[in-house]
Order: sequence, then C-alpha cells, then structure tokens
Amino acid sequence: TFWKRSFSPKTYVAFWISGQYPLVQNVTVTEGGIANLTCRVEFNDNTSLQWSNPAQQTLFFGDKKALRDNRIELVRATSSELTISISDVTLSDEGMYTCSLFTMPVRTAKAYLTVLGVPEKPEIDGLTKPAMEGDHITLTCITQGSKPAADLRWFRNEKEVKGAKEVNASGKTFTVRSSLQLQVDRNDDGVAYTCRVDHVALTQAPQQATEVLEVHYAPRVEITHSLEVPQEGQYLKLECVSKGNPSPDPVMWTKDGSELPDLDRMIVEGRELTFTSLNKTDNGTYRCEASNHLGTSSAQYVLYVYDPNALGQHGTDHALIGGVVAVVVFVTLCLIIVLGRYLARHKGTYLTNEAKGADDAPDADTAIINAEGNHAHAEEKKEYFI
Repeated sequence: TFWKRSFSPKTYVAFWISGQYPLVQNVTVTEGGIANLTCRVEFNDNTSLQWSNPAQQTLFFGDKKALRDNRIELVRATSSELTISISDVTLSDEGMYTCSLFTMPVRTAKAYLTVLGVPEKPEIDGLTKPAMEGDHITLTCITQGSKPAADLRWFRNEKEVKGAKEVNASGKTFTVRSSLQLQVDRNDDGVAYTCRVDHVALTQAPQQATEVLEVHYAPRVEITHSLEVPQEGQYLKLECVSKGNPSPDPVMWTKDGSELPDLDRMIVEGRELTFTSLNKTDNGTYRCEASNHLGTSSAQYVLYVYDPNALGQHGTDHALIGGVVAVVVFVTLCLIIVLGRYLARHKGTYLTNEAKGADDAPDADTAIINAEGNHAHAEEKKEYFI
C-alpha cells in the first residue's frame, strides 16, 4: 500500500530494481591479518547471495560453505547481507572477489582485496669492529618481503643522513637496500647508526636496526693546571688529559727532559702530577706523554713559581713605571722626528744659496768671482743652526 500512495508503478519498479544490485567495498589487509568481505542489497526477495574468489571458486552460497578452507568462515548471512572472513591472509589471497545476486539476470559486484607484505626486520652489513681512524667503510641495510616497496632511512644518532637506495622485485614482494658511505674519524667512536624501515603495513613502531661504531685512533694530549699564577707555598695540580682509543693509560711525566725528582712534595697519581707546596726549585718544563698502538702524543707546561711578597709589594709599582717609560719613549721619538725634518730643510736652503752665480759662469775663475760676490751679499742674512 505504501508504493500505491507514494509512487507510480513505473517509479516503484525502477526503485526496486536499483535496490537489487549488490554493494561491496574494496578491502586492504596486512599479511597474516583477517579480511572481512561484505556484500549487501537494499531490497531482496529472498534471492541468494554468493561470494567467489579470484579463481572464480565459490566460497559461500548463502550460508552454505562451498570451498574447504578452514581460514574462510561465515560471519553473517541474511536476505540482504552476506559477510565472510578470511583469516591468516597471505599474498596469494590478493585479487578480485565477486559477489553475485541470483536474479534474472544475475547481478554482480566486484571488490579488490589488497594484501600488504610486511617488511622483515632490517639487517646492517659492512661494519668492521674496530674501524681505524681514516678508514672508508660502507654500511648496507637490507629488508625483504615488503609490498609495496618499503622506504629505508638512516640516522646518525638522532640526526637523519641520506643513503643510496636500491629496490629489487622478488615475486610479489620487494627487497630494498640502502648504502651509507663513511670516512670514519675519532668523532664517530661510539656513534649509533640506525637503519629504519617505513611502511604502510607497520601500523605501530617501525622496524629498525642499530650498530654502534668503535673507532681506534691515536691519542691527543693536553695539560690542565689548577693555578694561573703559581706562588711559593701553594698547592698545584697538573692533569694530563689524553684522549685515544684504546685508552693511553698510564701516562709518563718528565721534567726538563729527565725523570721527575724524587721529592715528597711531588706526587704522581694516574694522570695527575701534584705539588703539595711549591718553591723555586720546582721551576722547569714539565712534559706528559701518552701512547697506544696507533701512536704517541705529548704536551708540556712551563712552571715558574713566583715570590708572593714580591708580587704583592711591587706589582702595582712595576705597572706604573712601565706606563711612564712608555710615554717618555713615545714623546722622545716624536721630538727626534720633528727636529730631523727641520734640519734637513734648512741644510738644503744653504747649499742652494751657495751655488748661485756659478751656473751661468763661462769658466771656473768667473764662477769663483760670482760665488764670492754672492757671499758678500749673504753676510746680510742670518743663519741659525741647531
């Protein structure tokens, strides 16, 4: 009675026929997971629904199981819906599945089942332990079984670095490699290199592998000291800071190229040389040396012990005297420069006047007479020499 009041017979027939078409959706599932395939019709006159696999084998006809596969089970079967599940999905289950509605004629709908291949945990090859400083090494990360092809990313500690990627097909899945070339130095010692796999099938944490580099290198040495101005009677500690792998332990201390004097005030403990009470006899050049199988390194420290009384009484006077001396020297240099320029100018004027009259003389006698005449007039001029 509803259609009589609301629609004409033609409209109802068209609406009823459109509702007789099965409705399905594509499904994506991770390998090893469960795929649910659902087929629905809006209106059905108790016509049976059927699911078939990509090989056109019937899986379920209504609620009747047609294929003997323990992984395939019935979830729901009514006049308007047929839902089945496939557990432990494999890559071979991927393909086009067909839902059929057995009307006259039979109507069908197709749903594509996509199976994602989960990439295996990556492995890192090419690491030499230990590596030597300056070595060229190539780290290679490989993962298999991904579908679609996975992406590999390298990290140096937490900072991403770029590698060279290579993808090869292996049946339905892909093998992915990524290479990272390094010239290792001492800064790489203890650094963690991580290869991480990114893939749509990894819904939680990404797969990754990590290798920590061990780099052997020759030592480098420096000496640190506890006092800037060592004074008599003070406590002084010198530390020989050496960095190398393997560790260059112990270190060797010498003074002025010889062994340390055997004094109670001078104590060597590990890398430290301690003076319990400084005096003038401690003055000299102290050297520490560290070695491992890759080389030897040394550093030196020149010790000069100051008299605390002399520093306290004359420190300010010395600074004041030094400043005064600097000013006096500067003023003297300025005076010398000015005086020198003045003398040079007046000397040139005198020589020029003395030669006047000699240039136009026809012979030497006339030149002398002309010069004497000039001297007679020159007596009227006053010349001052300083």
